[in-house]
Amino acid sequence: MTEVIDAPAAVRSIHHWIGGRPYEGASGRSGTVFNPARGLQTGAVDFASVEEVDAAVQSAKAAFPSWRALSLSRRAELFFRIHRLFDDHRADLARLLTAEHGKVLSDAMGEVARGLEVIEFCCGIPTLLKGSFSEQASGGIDVYSIRQPLGVVAGITPFNFPAMVPMWMWAPALACGNTFVLKPSEKDPSASMLTAELLAEAGVPEGVFNVVHGDKVAVDALLEHPDVAAVSFVGSTPIARYVYETATKHGKRCQALGGAKNHMIVLPDADVDMAADAAVSAAYGSAGERCMAVSMLVAVGGVADELVEAIKERIPKVRVADGLEPDAEMGPLITREHRDRVASYVENAPGEGARVVVDGRESCPDEGFFLGPSLLDDVKPEMAAYRDEIFGPVLGVTRVDTYEEAIRLVNESPYGNGTAIFTRDGGVARQFQFDVQAGMVGVNVPIPVPVAYYSFGGWKQSLFGDRHIYGPEGIDFYTRTKVVTSRWPDPATSKVDLGFPQTR
Repeated sequence: MTEVIDAPAAVRSIHHWIGGRPYEGASGRSGTVFNPARGLQTGAVDFASVEEVDAAVQSAKAAFPSWRALSLSRRAELFFRIHRLFDDHRADLARLLTAEHGKVLSDAMGEVARGLEVIEFCCGIPTLLKGSFSEQASGGIDVYSIRQPLGVVAGITPFNFPAMVPMWMWAPALACGNTFVLKPSEKDPSASMLTAELLAEAGVPEGVFNVVHGDKVAVDALLEHPDVAAVSFVGSTPIARYVYETATKHGKRCQALGGAKNHMIVLPDADVDMAADAAVSAAYGSAGERCMAVSMLVAVGGVADELVEAIKERIPKVRVADGLEPDAEMGPLITREHRDRVASYVENAPGEGARVVVDGRESCPDEGFFLGPSLLDDVKPEMAAYRDEIFGPVLGVTRVDTYEEAIRLVNESPYGNGTAIFTRDGGVARQFQFDVQAGMVGVNVPIPVPVAYYSFGGWKQSLFGDRHIYGPEGIDFYTRTKVVTSRWPDPATSKVDLGFPQTR
């Protein structure tokens, strides 16, 4: 079973998973995997060639006929077994996440828990795949609809949730009767390999679930492969657009979830302590490497000074350390390059007219890819810290006078992933959920990630495609509907009729 890493040791080789077993890469190319808390390389992951991607797709294609023919009751039984096994190994998965991504262990456990919710939802697949039936739609004719799987589908997933986001894809895809090829992030690939091992242990047949690692070569091979029917993607907006355009150009169904710039609006009547707690939690959890992180706080009216001061007071109490340390609350960023990029927004903020209230560069552990929580005030929409998806522990504060100005800021953003409002006024909160142009809305909830029986996804440039991920829309995405019109007439009444069929 995939090794659970406690400390950097010898560099491990991380292979693909094809046909129900590890598959050593032969392309001659590989990527480095780090422990970001130590800044040390711990792994070398194989990068797939076009031929190796094809081997994974062909394995999935060969497994599809028998997998889709498996009865719903057997598939549900298998998913209950998958859920139990992943539940038993949630701590092992979490430790892999902390070792390769850097998020603290409690956050990693939360990631696994949210993925398990989607697996649990899929245990009800017999109900989720129910069709409809209309008796006597016309004389002696019945009409009914059925849902059927697409075939081989692929998932391309990001570094920030290396266990949860793949679960959001492969669980509904497999439950619906598809076979799956996963291309996880090359930065933290070990969780995908443990996933493959656990699915095999649960009894998932060979070839139903496959993993190929790599870079753009592997991505393009999946997007262009004629035997891949659909692609799910989560990542940045430019890459999401590329994935969607390339996949659809090659005749595939595609859902591509892109970037975000999530606003949290705080009204003058809000509980300031509660809002400050929420802002610190949502901005700096997982070092800000969440597509649902709050990166812009919009302070309305006279609440700004008190709110900024309350956040400033809380930041020094955030314990930044190796995620395996028991009291750690925020870990490192994923790579040195990404850490330096995020830090540049703090460095450049004063030159654009913003005020650095807390500089996270001043309080970091010496080793590893750490950056402490940073707080910027007086951030204006024309500034880079406002426009860009920073994807790190940098919270900007924008001051406005009215609710109308705040809602305009959110709605004029090119992103529409998540947003939140903090207020004691139920009428204003209800108006906000009516007015705001975003896919996920929180009312006094800073990170409104939907529960598993709803669906996750944004609007505008945060989503390319017309179906959100997991939940009912996930089931829709991984199936297609077939309508059957049926008649069992008396042969004596049969005759030739060249007219257009009428329902009467």
